[in-house]
Amino acid sequence: MKQTPKIIEVNHPLVAASLSILRAKTTMPDLFRSHLQEISVLLFSEAARGWGTNAIKVETPLASCAGAVLAKPIVLVPILRAGLGMLDGIQRIAPDAAIGHIGLYRDAETLLPVSYYEKVPVNVTAAEVLLLDPMLATGNTACEAASILKAQGARSIQFLCVVACPAGVQQFHREHPDVPIITAAIDPELNDHGYIVPGLGDAGDRYFGTG
Repeated sequence: MKQTPKIIEVNHPLVAASLSILRAKTTMPDLFRSHLQEISVLLFSEAARGWGTNAIKVETPLASCAGAVLAKPIVLVPILRAGLGMLDGIQRIAPDAAIGHIGLYRDAETLLPVSYYEKVPVNVTAAEVLLLDPMLATGNTACEAASILKAQGARSIQFLCVVACPAGVQQFHREHPDVPIITAAIDPELNDHGYIVPGLGDAGDRYFGTG
């Protein structure tokens, strides 16, 4: 696993296999959905690695033993709409997590984010908060979403994405150096339209079959 301050690029065979399917232009929406969900679960598992737990006592069918529960609640916050694909997978293993939504779209000319919806759970201050978006391209959208979460009181935030690029990572770290990034890959560049290259195209369009 490659790790630098505040960013983890998850090096795992299952991540690599799912990412290859997501990248392929011939992958149909149903397969794209299932593998985006699977890779999101693996990223979530890495993000949870350092979370605290509280000790409990568990009664098995044969005896009592030591157990654990998470010390903090979980809040999942997808950036609409592509982030919903990551949410679908993570909810399978974190069904008790509270869900927030942040609606941002990128202006086609300025590449800057425009907010149209914000709804964050009331327990966000005391929670482990995961901000979800498949792509970290220019970094502007992720930065705005993280700022919204902080304004709502979030203190422990991690950003999960499938593909990032250096420009987006640098921009995000400039504005939010305290928020770790968990990603499956760091691609080399952006094209003139602000898309990651080689990337995987428009994750939202491919997930919802609207591309």
